[in-house]
Amino acid sequence: MDIEAYFERIGYQNPRNKLDLQTLTEILQHQIRAIPFENLNIHCGKPMELSLEAIFDHVVRKKRGGWCLQLNHLLYWALTTIGFETTMLGGRVYVSSASKYSNTMLHLLLQVTLSGQKYIVDAAFPFSSQMWEPLELISGKDQPQVPAIFHLTEENGTWYLDQTIRQQYVPNQEFIDSNLLKKNNYRKIYSFPLDPLTIEDFETVSSYYQVAPTSVMVNTSLCSLQTQDGVHGLLGTIIAYKKFNYKDNVDLVELKTLKEEEVEEVLKRIFGIHLETKFVPKHGNDVFTF
Repeated sequence: MDIEAYFERIGYQNPRNKLDLQTLTEILQHQIRAIPFENLNIHCGKPMELSLEAIFDHVVRKKRGGWCLQLNHLLYWALTTIGFETTMLGGRVYVSSASKYSNTMLHLLLQVTLSGQKYIVDAAFPFSSQMWEPLELISGKDQPQVPAIFHLTEENGTWYLDQTIRQQYVPNQEFIDSNLLKKNNYRKIYSFPLDPLTIEDFETVSSYYQVAPTSVMVNTSLCSLQTQDGVHGLLGTIIAYKKFNYKDNVDLVELKTLKEEEVEEVLKRIFGIHLETKFVPKHGNDVFTF
């Protein structure tokens, strides 16, 4: 594996000899704008592999995306390779339909320590829940970013990541009452302890969520890519673009239902994804919101 190939993949050409917050932020932003969060292999009859070699081949060489266990694993490798003090953590994702956090550690996220200050870094959460900058590991502090105001709070050793989002303007009246849109301005994202983990700790959950009939990843195909001012999202056959703060503290959300035969062209044009096998788009639940 070649670290220069990774940086070429994310389009990062700036110096990286300074292991500071600016460099960390720039690498994070380049990755989330170049590499989509997506689970399309599951819907193409192919596995979502966890080994670093397989992830590198899939994401860097074949220019695909992946889910958190792949994309944050890749980011962990890149940051560690250039010298950042980086730790893998595990998160329990908030399931809004059940009003609770998942029972198991589903989400891989990273902690990076800079001059004694710890930051949460995550390059792999879909749609507008994606952070654009590292978050200081400080409880109770509002941390405004372009997508939203993020909040970290700690309670009895467990940390909680939430966000306050803006009002949304949806021109297409067909989607005004859609479950794809958040109905209030507060979103719980995930909880996590600070116990260090390895990629092997996620092997069981990775295998399970690729095949379980109740898995959100089996029941829903999704793809998400950040831009300079918003985020593209594909959920089943519904394509969306959210432009953050397009006017007066309001986000613009444009949605459209595609014909199934249009989906693969959209994947190529918007997300840069060229699929090698037959893809069957699927949207079987209301867990994800744009």
